[in-house]
Amino acid sequence: MTRLIATFFYIGYMRPAPGTWGSLAALPAGWLLYVLTGHIGVAIGIIAAFLIGWWATRVETTGKDDHDPSEIVIDEVAGQWLALMPVFYGADMMGVSVTALWPGWISAFLLFRLFDITKPCIIGRADRRGDALGVMLDDIYAGLFAAIVTIALAGLSHGIFMG
Repeated sequence: MTRLIATFFYIGYMRPAPGTWGSLAALPAGWLLYVLTGHIGVAIGIIAAFLIGWWATRVETTGKDDHDPSEIVIDEVAGQWLALMPVFYGADMMGVSVTALWPGWISAFLLFRLFDITKPCIIGRADRRGDALGVMLDDIYAGLFAAIVTIALAGLSHGIFMG
C-alpha cells in the first residue's frame, strides 16, 4: 500500500523524469478532485496527500541509503496541487470553468517544475534534511513559490493586458 501511495499508483516508475510524470499525473487528478469537491476539497486533498505521503515515504525509505528515491512522486502531486490552488480558487471566485483558466494551469505546472528542479532558498534546505519530511516539504515549498508567481502573473495579465 505504501508503495502504491508513494509512487502515485506507480506513475513514479515512468522514465525518464519520474518527477515530471508525477506532476503531469497530478493535473487530471487535481482537476477531478476539483470537479468533485471544489477548491476547498482540493485544499483538503493537499493536506491529505502531504500527511499520507509523508507516512508512505517514511515507510518506503526506512533503512535505505537513498532518502529520496526518484520513484517517490506523491510529493510532486501534493506540491503541484498547491501550485494549482490559485487556478482552482480563481475559477470558483469568478464562476468560470476551471479549464477556461488554462494559462494558469501552464504557469503553475512549469513554475512548479522549475522550483522543484532548481530548489532555490528554503526549497533546497528542506530537500537537504535527508528525511521523509524533507522529501515532502521541498515540493510543498516549490508549490507555494509556484502558486505565488502564478498569482502575480494572473494579476499582470488581467491588470495590464486586459485593461
